[in-house]
Amino acid sequence: MLRVAVLADSDTRWKWGALTARRLTSGGGRADAPRAEISGLLLRGRATPTPRQLAEVGDVGIDPGRVREVTAAEFLRTVRDEGYDLVVLALVGGAVQAMLHGLAALRLPARPVVVTGYVGVVYEKLADGLLLRHGADIVLANSRHDAERFRAVYEGVGADASAVTEAALPFLGGEPHLPEPGRDTVVFAAQPSVPASRADRTYLLRRLVEHARLHPRREVLLKLRSKPGEHTTHIEELPYQRLAERLSGGLPPNFRLVYGHMGEVLDRTDLLVTVSSTAALESLHRRIPTAVLTDLGVRETLGNHHFIGSGLLTSWDHLDGGAHPEPDAAWLAGQGVAADGGYGTAYDTARARVAALLAKRDRLPALTPYYTPATAPGYLPGILARHHLAPDGHPLPGATATGERGRVRGAVREAVRDAARGAYRHGVQRVAPVVRRMGEL
Repeated sequence: MLRVAVLADSDTRWKWGALTARRLTSGGGRADAPRAEISGLLLRGRATPTPRQLAEVGDVGIDPGRVREVTAAEFLRTVRDEGYDLVVLALVGGAVQAMLHGLAALRLPARPVVVTGYVGVVYEKLADGLLLRHGADIVLANSRHDAERFRAVYEGVGADASAVTEAALPFLGGEPHLPEPGRDTVVFAAQPSVPASRADRTYLLRRLVEHARLHPRREVLLKLRSKPGEHTTHIEELPYQRLAERLSGGLPPNFRLVYGHMGEVLDRTDLLVTVSSTAALESLHRRIPTAVLTDLGVRETLGNHHFIGSGLLTSWDHLDGGAHPEPDAAWLAGQGVAADGGYGTAYDTARARVAALLAKRDRLPALTPYYTPATAPGYLPGILARHHLAPDGHPLPGATATGERGRVRGAVREAVRDAARGAYRHGVQRVAPVVRRMGEL
């Protein structure tokens, strides 16, 4: 039986990592595929998912009893003691780089195969994020388009690009869109940090509410990723829930805020609207009419530039008038959406590579990230220090966990940790915006 560990640092990356691990070890449905025992590890930090967020991710095929929170040092100790065959790093780039150096410093006689990648559309920090992920055995690309870009970056800096492996987003699925008589549901997929300003977020909310008023027989849903006080992959300083409470004129009866698993929301969606959310790819995979807004411009900071050539770019004015964009077939094929049924084989190459690496696990070369103390002496030490690792990848003094001694000490530590998280979130969502506004006066 394969022993697999997934290390994630947010709700969306947990979803990506857990489902990626399942797809990599499923054997493509073959009856002779080896069974896998997958453990879930959550890297402690500002976005560590809450139990509610984990529940809303949906069934990812991992026993909740096998999911626990760890520090970087605890993760490295666990890998050393548990003898995992495969490790999936579902983390932000800096954390991936830190874990790669930490794993290399363990100098295990038979190290695990290490896989990493991206949770969705890669629209910013392409070079930075990729080089921070370099050194993993497999760097998954969610589409042919991404695979070509990833290889170009690695080859452009003289780094080995052989780890780049084309696959697809692991959470695409669900039944194709089937209109139901009498049902007319529009869903706006909100994003925590896009757009960022109060004015832009209020504008989008106002236009969504106005759309509901213009179409009183249409159900209009605002799909939210988290509740106030919770963090996702990105910090949300201005939750739409708070903005909705202050919206002039209130909310019409056919408008609702919804949470929950995106796939379940898409089950009843007839038009998906977003600025640049990965939910657009989930929607397109199911052939649901999908629109990407241009109201705030087509800009790299918004991420909607990724959809240039897709045929999906439109505005609220056009949607209010009944327009439904038509996706470009060639663009869809390049993005790994595979609405034509090819999704079933999307992980075949990645599974084959994992199997080949596992077959020589006791002979795998040492992990060799592009960044080293010699190539990035002014950058790498700070990345490692944020995870309490020394420049050589070993835990700094005092970082190695010794385990809790007794229930009282454990309870006190959890209480202090929860209080610290609450203070941090209050600072991000309440204090920081006020300070910025004061600075603009």
